[in-house]
Amino acid sequence: MTRAIDLSGFADKFAGDDDPWRTFSSHDEGVKRAAILHGLGAGPLGRVLELASGNGSNSRAIAPRARRLDATEGTIEGTRLTAQAIAVWPRARAIPLVLPGGFPRPTYDAIVIAELLYYLSPHAMRQVAAQVAASVRPGGRLILAHHRVDYYDFVQHAAAIQARFLRLTGVAWHVRTVRRRARWHVLVARRGGGCV
Repeated sequence: MTRAIDLSGFADKFAGDDDPWRTFSSHDEGVKRAAILHGLGAGPLGRVLELASGNGSNSRAIAPRARRLDATEGTIEGTRLTAQAIAVWPRARAIPLVLPGGFPRPTYDAIVIAELLYYLSPHAMRQVAAQVAASVRPGGRLILAHHRVDYYDFVQHAAAIQARFLRLTGVAWHVRTVRRRARWHVLVARRGGGCV
């Protein structure tokens, strides 16, 4: 993992192609998105935070289920694409946010983190974990969707990264796998135990 991507690399990808990973059109990405939505539940949900929204492919699917969606993205290019993707939902907004950085609201009913954690340094991941711990309300949901295999541009190894992140929060979670495939894993964690 010697060529880890940074924000400027993501910005270049979005500047060159609105959908560089085919997240809107790939069947596999659609299956993963359906698992994310299943983990969130039918809704309506209250306040939902999405970290690293990319081009907004998941944001567009989440927005109809949320009374308020804050879809955050670290690049200006991705923020613009997310804003376009959710433009028809007036209670959804695309917000620039470089992580680790302060979340737009103090508390959320659900937080979605997809394809992000292995791009963070261990120090940054600890900071984001602390922020998530402080921001998910009691009984709230955390949805994690990440690869299980490494890619050349990761900062950290993918293996067990979601479990490592949950431990770093210091929160008691009731965790359930929503869907697991050879290359990725989607789970839902409810704060404070109870049924998910």
